[in-house]
Amino acid sequence: MGMMEKLDELTSSGAREYLTFRLDQEEYGIDILKVQEIRGYESPTRVANAPDFIKGVINLRGTIVPIVDMRLKFNCANADYNAFTVVIILNLRSRIVGIVVDSVSDVMELPPESLKAAPDIDSVIDSSAVLGLGSLGERMLILLDIERLMSTPDMGLVGSE
Repeated sequence: MGMMEKLDELTSSGAREYLTFRLDQEEYGIDILKVQEIRGYESPTRVANAPDFIKGVINLRGTIVPIVDMRLKFNCANADYNAFTVVIILNLRSRIVGIVVDSVSDVMELPPESLKAAPDIDSVIDSSAVLGLGSLGERMLILLDIERLMSTPDMGLVGSE
């Protein structure tokens, strides 16, 4: 699906709510409907031979949840884990995944007219996982297709769907 088709799909469904979070200096948005809960960071149990950005797993009320450090996934500077560091637990179809982010900002409703296509540039983020850019006043959000991002082959999390 091309960038314009993705943008059309986003804007045709009316205003949507996004959970916004920070990584380094950038602000990102993900569909609030994919978010199950937000938790404080706790050190996960390391998994042998997992990619660097998979910090390990946690036991979330009986479910083993892989924890992905988004700073490492996006090749940002090394993360400082502090009081603001949080894990966003995502419910993606049949899979639950946690992502570590620097901080959660807020929930923003973006009307269709505030969405723009992302420029077609090479970046560490697979361009098919960027839905577009959302702007509200001075704020610019990079809107992520978190489901697509979490199901890339390097994640090793591809389910048997």
